[in-house]
Amino acid sequence: MFHSRKLARIAPLAILLSAASFSAAAANSPGDASACTATEEDQTQIIETMRTMYAAATVDDLARFHTVAAPDFYAFDGGTRYDGDALMSMVKSYHEKGVVFVWTVADPHVEATCELAWITYANRGSIATPASAQNKPATQQVTWLESAILQKQSGAWRIRFFHSTRVP
Repeated sequence: MFHSRKLARIAPLAILLSAASFSAAAANSPGDASACTATEEDQTQIIETMRTMYAAATVDDLARFHTVAAPDFYAFDGGTRYDGDALMSMVKSYHEKGVVFVWTVADPHVEATCELAWITYANRGSIATPASAQNKPATQQVTWLESAILQKQSGAWRIRFFHSTRVP
């Protein structure tokens, strides 16, 4: 009888303490978006990370691309999946044919926690093709709808996934 009464008094306290411990652990878990939100500086860095990717691609700078791409980076572009080096190689192959791309990050929308972010934006730019024997050089204005998922690694935002869809 004594054990039952003691247990009856202790059980609610134990349940309350367990619930409080669980709630505190859940609030501090990396997967909980409410536990930590990104700062304005993070949001600026996320946008600049995307701009750095384009700056690197513009001049075929694979080393600079690697400063913003996560080791497991991959992309879907033009209906094809690429790892980072393959994407940069594809762009370089166009540059070797004389094609010039202009890319921008326009109207970015960033959602982020402390370690994970996604960004969506319109990439308003152009594609300039060299003159052929039959015609003169041509520049076509192009818009792509793009998105990326980034992760903060060692204090820097790295692109893990990138997607580009050309607007017809």
